Amino acid sequence: MNQHRTRRRTRWFVAAAAAVVVLGTTAVVIMTQVASGSTGAAPPPKPVATAEVVKTDLSEEQDAGGQLGYGKETPVAGRKNGTVTALPSTGDVIGRGRPVYQVDAKPVPLFYGSLPFYRELSDGVSNGPDVKQLEENLAALGFGGFGTPDEKFTWATAAAVKRWQKSLGLDQTGTFGQGDVVLAPGEIRVSSVSAQLGGPATGDVLKYSGTGRVVEVKLDVAKQNLAAKDAKVSVVVNGRTTTGTVTEVGRTAETGKDAQGQDDGKPKVIVRVALDDPGVAGALDAVPVSVRFTKNVHKGVLAVPVGALLALAEGGYAVEVDENGKRRLVAVRTGLFSGGKVEVGGDGLGAGMRVVTTS
Repeated sequence: MNQHRTRRRTRWFVAAAAAVVVLGTTAVVIMTQVASGSTGAAPPPKPVATAEVVKTDLSEEQDAGGQLGYGKETPVAGRKNGTVTALPSTGDVIGRGRPVYQVDAKPVPLFYGSLPFYRELSDGVSNGPDVKQLEENLAALGFGGFGTPDEKFTWATAAAVKRWQKSLGLDQTGTFGQGDVVLAPGEIRVSSVSAQLGGPATGDVLKYSGTGRVVEVKLDVAKQNLAAKDAKVSVVVNGRTTTGTVTEVGRTAETGKDAQGQDDGKPKVIVRVALDDPGVAGALDAVPVSVRFTKNVHKGVLAVPVGALLALAEGGYAVEVDENGKRRLVAVRTGLFSGGKVEVGGDGLGAGMRVVTTS
């Protein structure tokens, strides 16, 4: 009887021990499976935003605010004694030979040129470039007879001056005075009038500008290399985008005031742009515009959004290529940054691939 109980108790302990071994083994298998799950095949990654690697043209660009108007104003100071008896109106356009204003009821017309008349000219004066400039204007107005314009003031030049004076109702003296004309590089547009009818003719009379509207941009000196004479730019004016041509890049830095007159502390240079289609500006004399300068065009390069770049701990950058949910890093070389995209190149990277991006 006792032997039988002992035998049964022993069998139960063996069975219990076997059960513990089985349970223990099961626990080890489960843990092993969990552990191996962290190092084996990963579950499919969650969907992420991707962008296509494209082959395109990139360029260095810079937007700057500007003002569309008639450009720089030039003052006119009267150089004849007398009384102002006629004045133009703001906005008037005046060409060569046409009266700019009147002194003592006699016209002071416009001549073209860049050399100020610095002396009285008459038969017998010494040769000089001012004589040639006078003859060029007389010839353009139809008062010739002295041959090809040169620096010699002859009797023929004096005769041409007399005919010109007669056409204006002036005394026919044959002598040309310093204040007899207003001198400008070309056709002018009156931008403001400062003299008063009945006032002295020797003070400030008016200011003029060119007749073509021009865009003036105050560009940071640090970025002036983006602007080059004769280069094409895009201009947004009145909500419309058009093109223009850089006509002048300033060489003297000014205070750091932008197109709106705010001082940002950065020295500026004046860049002037002529609109290829002046009509796009409408009838306004002045209007703010936005100008986009373009330089360093890189054609046919691979590009991705800037948000696709990943900084590597060891330096440099990579992109994460997504291939149907499988991802891998590809080290890349970066080039030009433009318009939210960046030029990239790397082994195994090609157009049409998709990369993970944050933008």
